[in-house]
Parts: sequence; structure tokens; C-alpha cells
Amino acid sequence: MTRPLDFTRLRRTSLYSRASKVSFRGFGLPPRPGMSFARFLEGLPDYLAVKDFRAVVEAIARARRRGAPVLLGIGAHFIKVGLSPLLLQGIRDGVFTAVAMNGAGVVHDVELALAGKTSEDVAAHLQDGSFGMAGETARFVHAALAEGIPSGLGFGASVGKAIASSKARYRKKSLLGEAYRLGVPVTVHVAVGATLLALSWLLTLRAWRCIVSFQRARERGFLAEQVVA
Repeated sequence: MTRPLDFTRLRRTSLYSRASKVSFRGFGLPPRPGMSFARFLEGLPDYLAVKDFRAVVEAIARARRRGAPVLLGIGAHFIKVGLSPLLLQGIRDGVFTAVAMNGAGVVHDVELALAGKTSEDVAAHLQDGSFGMAGETARFVHAALAEGIPSGLGFGASVGKAIASSKARYRKKSLLGEAYRLGVPVTVHVAVGATLLALSWLLTLRAWRCIVSFQRARERGFLAEQVVA
């Protein structure tokens, strides 16, 4: 049996004296003709994502003013939705001093460098077993690692060097290639078995030699950070 609600302890408060998180002082300003982009940013509402964005911008600016490095960690979507040109501009301007990405980011960057396009229809290609089976992508990455790692380069530097020194049509638009050319480190953090490179049938003798070289490099005393850099 339910009890009737007891409203005897219910108390009202005043809207005017109550603490509130939103007020007109933080509201956005509508854009107007001739407004600069800086003024547009200043006019955005000072709440949620915009507040976080401003805090990040200020932290980056503060770090660079005192000469501290700024490392940007990105996922593959950062590249596949077209943001790499903005990051490259930030690298060239000295805003970002290093980048960390996952293995899928390498797949998208290599495909864009080679063919100017990337990203598959996952649902459709899973049905016929062709998802992740682009031969050129795996062949390029495995060859880059087989050549780079034995000489002491890490994943990012190996692929970046291969792109930068290749005749790939879009190599100058590659994040990895241009970062290598500019001397900005890009570390790649691959989960074994969780990237398209592990699905490819091209994990052949050359790739196995790469893995053996990787192990030998570790045995020679390279730090893990140096190997995957």
C-alpha cells in the first residue's frame, strides 16, 4: 500500500536569489556583416563546448608562450572527416609540437596520400568479405615498416618517411608525410588485431620480417616510446 505524499516540508525558493548557471551575460551575439572571425568566436555562448574550447585554446597558447611542447592526440575520424589540413597548418605554425594517433588513422592517411580518398561502406563490404582488403594500403604500410623499423624508426616515422619519399600523388597533403618532412614526431599506437592492417591477407613474409626486426630492436635496448614513435 502506498503512502500519500507529505508536502509539509516543501519550501519554495526565490528565482531572483537562487544561484543559476545561465544568464544573458553568457549568451551569443548574432554575426553581422564585416565581423571578423575573432569577433565571431568571442561572440559565441560562453557555455559547455565553447567554454571548454576557450580553455583549451588558452592552455595551448600559455604552453607555447613558455616554450612547452603541445602534443595532440587524435583518432582516425579526425583525418577521415577532413581536419588534417588544419592540423598541418597548426604544425607549420608551431602550435602543435607532436601528434599521437591510432592505427586506423594511418590507414586513412595512407589511402588519402595514395588515392586521394578513403573510408569504406563497412556494412556493405563486411557482407562480401572485402572490408579492409585494399592491397595497396597494406602493401605500402608493411613495406614502410619493414624498411624503417630495422633502422631505428618507429611506426609513425617509418610510414611518414615512406610517404614523403614516395611518388604518391597526394603525398604533400599527408599528415604523416608532412609531419616527417617538418621534423614533427607522430606516434602511432596500434592495438594488435584491432586495425585493418591486421585483417589484410598481405601480412606475408615481408611483414613477418618487420615483426622480427621490431623484436630485435627491442632486444637491442630501444625504449618502447622510441620504437613506436
